[in-house]
Amino acid sequence: MDQKILKQVSQEENFPESKVAKAINLIKEAGNTVPFVARYRKNETGNLSEDELRSIVERWDYLVNLQDRKAEIIATLEKREKLTPELKEAIQKSETMQELEELYKPYKQKKKTRGMKAKEKGLEPLANKLRQGELKTEAEAESTASDFIDDEQGVNSTDEALQGAQDIIAEQISETVDNRRDVKEIAAPETYLETQLKDQAQDENKVYQDYYDYRENLKKMPLHRAMAINRGEKEGVLKVSLSSPEERIIDKVALRELVSLENAGFSRELVFEAVKDACKRLIIPSIQRELRTSKTEQAEEHAIKIFSQNLERLLMQPPIKGKNVMGIDPAYKSGCKIAVVDYKGDMQEVDVIYPTPPFNKTEQAAKKVISLLNKYQVEIIAIGNGTASRETEEFVSETIEDVELSLEVQYAIVSEDGASVYSASKLAAEEFPELDVQERSAISIARRVIDPLAELVKIDPKSIGVGQYQHDVPQSKLKEAVQFVVEKVVNQVGVDVNTASVHLLRYISGLNKKSAENMVNTRSELGGFDSRAQLTEVKGLGAKTFEQCAGFLRILDGSNPLDKTAIHPESYHIAEGIIAHLNEVPENIGSEALRTGVDSLLNNKNQIQSLCQEFDTDKYTLEDILTGLKKPLYDPREEFDKPRLKKDVMKLEDLSEGMILEGEIRNVVDFGAFVDLGIKEDGLIHISNLSEKFVKHPMEIVSVGDVVQVEIVSIDKDRGRIGLKKV
Repeated sequence: MDQKILKQVSQEENFPESKVAKAINLIKEAGNTVPFVARYRKNETGNLSEDELRSIVERWDYLVNLQDRKAEIIATLEKREKLTPELKEAIQKSETMQELEELYKPYKQKKKTRGMKAKEKGLEPLANKLRQGELKTEAEAESTASDFIDDEQGVNSTDEALQGAQDIIAEQISETVDNRRDVKEIAAPETYLETQLKDQAQDENKVYQDYYDYRENLKKMPLHRAMAINRGEKEGVLKVSLSSPEERIIDKVALRELVSLENAGFSRELVFEAVKDACKRLIIPSIQRELRTSKTEQAEEHAIKIFSQNLERLLMQPPIKGKNVMGIDPAYKSGCKIAVVDYKGDMQEVDVIYPTPPFNKTEQAAKKVISLLNKYQVEIIAIGNGTASRETEEFVSETIEDVELSLEVQYAIVSEDGASVYSASKLAAEEFPELDVQERSAISIARRVIDPLAELVKIDPKSIGVGQYQHDVPQSKLKEAVQFVVEKVVNQVGVDVNTASVHLLRYISGLNKKSAENMVNTRSELGGFDSRAQLTEVKGLGAKTFEQCAGFLRILDGSNPLDKTAIHPESYHIAEGIIAHLNEVPENIGSEALRTGVDSLLNNKNQIQSLCQEFDTDKYTLEDILTGLKKPLYDPREEFDKPRLKKDVMKLEDLSEGMILEGEIRNVVDFGAFVDLGIKEDGLIHISNLSEKFVKHPMEIVSVGDVVQVEIVSIDKDRGRIGLKKV
């Protein structure tokens, strides 16, 4: 293990070297997954979380790759006899890939530059004479330059010879490490990004109006603004330029380059011109590219972080268990598709109604809805929030209010982001080959209420509207971040191995699509798994994979009661010993009597210590086992706010400033949080209205799915905008 990298990761991540070393050994060398290590190897890592483990591993990988790239560049430059002690030192001190590549850029094999062409014409000796101050007068320079005139080489005059010599000098100056460092020191805090309107035709809705004539310090620019400008430039709306303190930079570089040419006369003049050319044409643009690239990378990393955090909270939305649900995919001309699913998510019936314009067949639609509600004992109606959602909500509200139903029915407005993507996918076609796209979408909307996680994992996360500029970031990095979030949530929640889909199982620790498919096939052959031990019968599932996945796969009605808990099979002997210690039997796991016994142990430190010694285990493992015995079916999603259920509808016209309402956080971005108030338009709590105290980022206060009390502070009916303040 590289001790230098170990020390750096330890310092940057603020964890002891011993913890970092353990994490790297467990994940990089022993081949364990992050969810497995976070859950079942707490004692070895000191209870590092999934996010902490991932951060350590990512930083480790980056520094290892950076070190390898440095060695590769140094070897290449040595082979080409281009490596100076100063350049080698600068390469070794590089802290980022971007900084390293900018250092190496002048030495890469590339198209011929002006300086390279001048060297090929034999002008390097003339350049050396100028840099050494040998040509003190213009006459001397002209005379010496005339010796380099060569029609065959394309040097037709003394002016061309001297210009070629200056081109060589300019490139030499630009490749000097100290010059680049000086330029960066000046440019980094004082470079400004400027934007101008390039083509208004590309911005019909004036999305980028704020940037038609804009200037801001690049270093101080908020990250979300950098992303907005990048998008505007990419779409052809904005023209972007950078400006740095050019004169100060030239003076700084000239101070070094001209120090030995104080009395060199004409040589000094020509070298000074080369300094200006080197700064304006080569060094400043290069440093500006580096600074802007660095800003963009920071902004992209931040955008991915925001998206990941929002996605995690969305996936952690609590399920509404034990209720049959009707899903409605609203529409106008094509009608509203409806689907009834039972409490397990199995489709019962699909149909179509036409309560919205242009048909307005509300009576006929109401009869059909009421019939289905009573027939299937539906208690919740899930309405998609897309086109015609408002009209459909009004229809549903009036329908369930005007008639007596066998059960009390409420409705919820459900985000249908990604539902159309899923319903048109190969997966949906395989699941419901006999249904059309809209009918599948209605089923997906209904299932999002019953078990959001199981349904949302089927959808490309980029299609779920809970981020900021996720379409503008490197998709490979976004994919990695999304994969981590989904795996983290799925494994924290755990899955019922006898009902989970391939799409859900493939996110379980140690599994992939192929092993998940094999697991489902074996499940079908066995008629369901009776115990975790039977998982070893799955084709291709070896001892290591079993170790990684077993604790996250639950068997709710199997022969071994421990199989429904999060306790890992490797610790069953400890769990059985504790049950015996409490004079209980495994069948009583989760019972009131056993919970009382477990609580008495958890509240007694001496007992915990004694049991750790008796069963040769650690405190973390023991406490997790006790929690598993106490709450065998624990679901972390239950700790979050459930979706808001309603019976009546509200419109923008019903709102007034000063009203206090309850809403649900739909999306969190850098400048605030969007809130679903139960009407068509979402309200915005600006970051300044989230708290009386200073808030660095909205996520310090709210998360996706939170139910909050808000006060209406402004209403713009023409633009459909509602300003809110968190109460």
